[in-house]
Amino acid sequence: MAKEQSKNKSFVLRIDATTMEALEKWAADEFRSINGQLQWLIDDALRHAGRLPSKKSD
Repeated sequence: MAKEQSKNKSFVLRIDATTMEALEKWAADEFRSINGQLQWLIDDALRHAGRLPSKKSD
């Protein structure tokens, strides 16, 4: 049985310590992981900028 390919891509992100600390606190405040918080932030910014198609509800 073949393993299903993930639709997510990985990359390295270099971030300064002050920004990382702020991000860690924000993520903890919203009960998210750092990765989850970054995904939410990027998705939100792209949506607000009109760079993502709107999600269709079924």
